Amino acid sequence: MAKQRSDKPEIKPYKGPAGGWGSVRSLAEILPREHVTPDTIRQLARQNKPDGFMCVSCAWAKPADHHPAEFCEEGAKATAWELTTRRTTPAFFEQHTLSELRGWRDYDLEQHGRLTHPLRYDPATDKYVACGWEEAFDGIGAALRPLDPKSVVFYSSGRTSLEASYMYGLMARMFGNQNLPDSSNMCHESTSVGLKAAIGVPVGTTQLKDFEACDCILFFGQNVGSNAPRMLHDLRSARKRGVEIITFNPLKERGLERFTDPQNPVEMATGGETQISTQYHQVKTGGDIAAMLGIAKFLVEWDDAALAVGDPPVLDRDFIAQHTKDFEAFADHARKAEWADIVRESGLEQSALEETARVYAKAKAVLAIYGMGLTQHVKGVENVRVLVNLLLLRGNIGKPGAGPTPVRGHSNVQGQRTVGITEKTELVPVDKLKELYGFDPPTEKGLDTVETCRGVIQGSVKAVIGLGGNFLRAVPETEAMEAAWPRLDLSVQIATKLNRNHLFPGKVTYLLPCLGRIEEDVQESGPQAVSMEDSTSCIHGSRGKAKPASPHLLSEPRIVAEIAKRILPPNPRIDWDGWVADYGRIRDAIEATYPAIFQDFNQRLFTPGGFWKGNKAAERIWETPSKKAEFLVPTGLSATGFGDAEGRFRLMTLRSNDQFNTTIYGYHDRFRGVKGTRDVLFIHPEDMPGAGVVEGQIIALESDAGDGTLRRREGLIVTPYDIPRGCLGAYYPEANVLMPVEHHAEQSHVPAAKSVPVRICA
Repeated sequence: MAKQRSDKPEIKPYKGPAGGWGSVRSLAEILPREHVTPDTIRQLARQNKPDGFMCVSCAWAKPADHHPAEFCEEGAKATAWELTTRRTTPAFFEQHTLSELRGWRDYDLEQHGRLTHPLRYDPATDKYVACGWEEAFDGIGAALRPLDPKSVVFYSSGRTSLEASYMYGLMARMFGNQNLPDSSNMCHESTSVGLKAAIGVPVGTTQLKDFEACDCILFFGQNVGSNAPRMLHDLRSARKRGVEIITFNPLKERGLERFTDPQNPVEMATGGETQISTQYHQVKTGGDIAAMLGIAKFLVEWDDAALAVGDPPVLDRDFIAQHTKDFEAFADHARKAEWADIVRESGLEQSALEETARVYAKAKAVLAIYGMGLTQHVKGVENVRVLVNLLLLRGNIGKPGAGPTPVRGHSNVQGQRTVGITEKTELVPVDKLKELYGFDPPTEKGLDTVETCRGVIQGSVKAVIGLGGNFLRAVPETEAMEAAWPRLDLSVQIATKLNRNHLFPGKVTYLLPCLGRIEEDVQESGPQAVSMEDSTSCIHGSRGKAKPASPHLLSEPRIVAEIAKRILPPNPRIDWDGWVADYGRIRDAIEATYPAIFQDFNQRLFTPGGFWKGNKAAERIWETPSKKAEFLVPTGLSATGFGDAEGRFRLMTLRSNDQFNTTIYGYHDRFRGVKGTRDVLFIHPEDMPGAGVVEGQIIALESDAGDGTLRRREGLIVTPYDIPRGCLGAYYPEANVLMPVEHHAEQSHVPAAKSVPVRICA
């Protein structure tokens, strides 16, 4: 029988700050709920510390000079979630069919506990049954070998270590394809494409030390309080020394408003708070290009006026002349832009944008922090490019305290790309792979996430291997994807817990349980360590010491190696077993492949604060075709990719502070005042009469993509909220059913989840 929610939904405003006693109470609640042991507390003390383990949730940087507790509320939840003593054994699957389990909530599936044994799907009973590891690997090999390599997809979650990622990408290429979609395809691929085109590198240019050198921070489309709470320490420190933080975000997120440091006894005792944002502008979802162009317009015209009367320039004319291309085209575009259009599209007053521009113009070093609020739009790449334009106007790239700072989600999603998890040949040293391993790597572009979804629905994709993650839940077009998945010849999912993807088997299906990052990984040469890359391009070692959840678990490198041995011919240059026996040998291989980044990899593995992989744009070396940083003239003012129409709303999907990506830790979005439900529709009170709805009404949303396909999300509770007019909010991933596969960012193919055209229905 499907589990049902026992608590009654409760929606009321939350008045507390981010952090503070709210975080303490949340942690005190989740630890007993996960039935953790005292060892979990000992592991938390090692989290994000030198010679400790890297948090399994977000990718925010790990400081060398760490706090006593170098974990946040979300990180503690992730650790408790992984170290739970709850178990999902073969006996559980004897009692439940997959058809029945599809009626369970996402939370209840994962909350049941850690997987303990390798499992094979039995179509006769519609159940998973225990199988041996050798049986599983042999079965996977037998199913994969006859398939056209182009029809096989190797997906990976952003939690996977550098070591396992390197092996996985190498295995895929030796098998014959670059079908290597990953979490980056769903979130920051717009960053990879946009920054690469603008400044020659696909990642941000800043490090933690830049927070100590900046005097202004521009913040766009990222919810720090829920998605990267440890950054609040850096923002708090910046505010304490007078740094202006100017935020553009559709919703008033508490972490960007007020913060009480849980590790500060005085603040905890007195209720002291730090105001984070000095200006907070609630831009319309999809209105960031208009807002940024408005700031640029004011700066350009102010600079024009200054030059006309012989005053000092407002823009960094020397930097622009020496380091940039196409400035005049962008400046002319900004001059010609009409304020009425900018105000309409951004949802902000001209005075607000001028106020931001005046602060920006006075600042000597500016960080531009952003998240998926910029990248997950049809014009997501243009969002990133226009933000770079703003930075270039005053030389805010390549000097201390300045530069683009994208906030990555999964803890190693950026690092995977560094070691070869990509569908793009130009991002991989194929000549070096050929030299090292004696094979001809494929050069045909592989499938990204959107193309994989197309292939699954159309039938050209025959097999999917999932190294972690919850692919079916994370991607758009939920109903069509779930309907098509059982047509796969093979589905292999490597995971720590049961999730919804596992409930849709292919013709042959295996569910393989792996060690978690926090658990001790003992191989032939002894206990092993792995490595990750954080959002600031620093590489960190990670060593698990917790007792594994089951003696039957294998590590991700071991699972990858065993599959590789079944699907690839023997290669005297690759000792898969030797790599598994000693992960240091995998790091040697990574160093040989990427010597400029990973020199002395094993020796530097546990450098406090990580070792920086370097960044040419941070040195003002622009690896673009023009050898300059390039301005872009945007094609329009809206990033949505669709026009406004009567009855049409812009839906943005949201995460609560009780989840991490598709993992739901509970049903309490404390900061938004929602408890006991995720079936919520946030709407501006003044939009409710026109939409014909009242508070508490249960309604449905329908996609307004105009492609003739009905996409509908039922059972949402109308909730008045401080959100821009014409915009709606609903929780991810439950709202993904409304998003067409083809509603994605131009160039980068990131699903445009922050502005989906929808209509409210009874």
